[in-house]
Amino acid sequence: MLAHVIYLLIMTILALSVPHPAVQTVSGTLITVGLIGGWRYAWAGINLARAAYYLNFAYPRRRKNAVEAYQARGLKDHTFFLVTTYKIAPDISTRVYRSIFEAAYHAKGGATIVASIVDEADARLIRQVMASVASRDPGSEAMVALKIDKIAGTGKRDALATSLRSIARLNPGRNDIVIFVDGDSCVPIDVIDRSLPFFTDPSVGAVTTDEYSDTKGGRLFRDWFDLRFCQRHVMMSSMSLGERVLTLTGRMSIFRANLATDGGFVDLVRNDFIDHWRLGRVHFLTGDDKSTWYWLLQRGYKMLYLPDLCTVSIETQPNSGFMDSATVLMTRWFGNMLRTNARALALPASQIGYFTWWSILDQAISIWTTLAGPASILLATFFVSPWILPLYFAWVMFTRYCMCTIIMAFRKRSFPVTFPFLLYFSQVGGAVIKSFILFRLDRQRWTRQSSAKTGSFSLPLGQRLRAHSSTYMHGLALGWLILGVAYVGNLI
Repeated sequence: MLAHVIYLLIMTILALSVPHPAVQTVSGTLITVGLIGGWRYAWAGINLARAAYYLNFAYPRRRKNAVEAYQARGLKDHTFFLVTTYKIAPDISTRVYRSIFEAAYHAKGGATIVASIVDEADARLIRQVMASVASRDPGSEAMVALKIDKIAGTGKRDALATSLRSIARLNPGRNDIVIFVDGDSCVPIDVIDRSLPFFTDPSVGAVTTDEYSDTKGGRLFRDWFDLRFCQRHVMMSSMSLGERVLTLTGRMSIFRANLATDGGFVDLVRNDFIDHWRLGRVHFLTGDDKSTWYWLLQRGYKMLYLPDLCTVSIETQPNSGFMDSATVLMTRWFGNMLRTNARALALPASQIGYFTWWSILDQAISIWTTLAGPASILLATFFVSPWILPLYFAWVMFTRYCMCTIIMAFRKRSFPVTFPFLLYFSQVGGAVIKSFILFRLDRQRWTRQSSAKTGSFSLPLGQRLRAHSSTYMHGLALGWLILGVAYVGNLI
């Protein structure tokens, strides 16, 4: 509470410290920033309202209808767990597989766990965990099967494709489901019974769930992940109202089995790519969750969010510093998004939903609208008056505090005073990273793999020329942004 009081006092002091004549001097820039901010806050307000309606009215009604339809069928569908494990600490793997086997032994229609591994030690650990969980409920042991796929460490995409083909050979039924689980995510024990009813609707291709983070790292890193998952809860709820979420989270998502084992689906998971006019063919290393999402979106399937089911993601800080860790992760996340969004926008809006189509477009527009505000403030600071800085800082502190208050109302709990600063960092820092990646879609990173080459002089001439062209295009775009901001702000 003391930290929040100090925060609000600093915000007030900054706002009142600016003399009145200075406010009039910078009023033009403030109006420009306000107009840009008004656009962003209006869009945020729309999504907040949609999320509130979905959580309080639409989703309870959908769940009720789905459960009634599932009970009327009277069938017990089978569940397949597809788990990928690579360079995961044994204590985390033990925790993850225990949650999976516990959920499997609660499946009324039985379950099969297909574990994709690289190290034989993981196979021994998985069998030990299965035996431990089975001993608690021996009566249901025959209902659960285990299959281990040992592959070379050639990446998650190869692992998923190999195990999906293994599942296809088991001839899953049309109403069975496949639960994709990362090796560092724990599933809820009732995940099967609470997700299967939604697949009684044949147009539902996949569902994803809420997430909480169990983060290992510094305080800022933990708070940052907590805030991101709270924001995710709101946006997923808003998008699910239109029955098309914007990603099927790779941590844990649930697919209709006959779709997940379709040859085209498996081929796209293994070898997804885009043909770029300047960068050539860009093969996807990461972003399997965006590939699966695009395959279903392209074919018109619904993809829903289940807010009353929660996965626990065990996050580990990849680097020692917060900034380094956040940059590495955002580079991977936003790269996956930008490599897929252009082709998603090419789909007819009438097919994927007008709100979904506009939301995808907004992800591209928001890069520049987010950067426009700080750019106009910096220009005004140098060419108009430095008094604009305390006013801007006060405005940022006020708006981000209000936004955090509203977001956390969906979780029904308070938030640490770091959240407003982390929210601003995610918005502006994220926009900077997105603008960088937008012109370098061929550069990819993953926490435990990398396709980015080091040492530019070791690259062929063609790749070096493409890298220089990316720098030129990025600089040109930023130059036009600054020119446009200066013009709108009457600086030129």
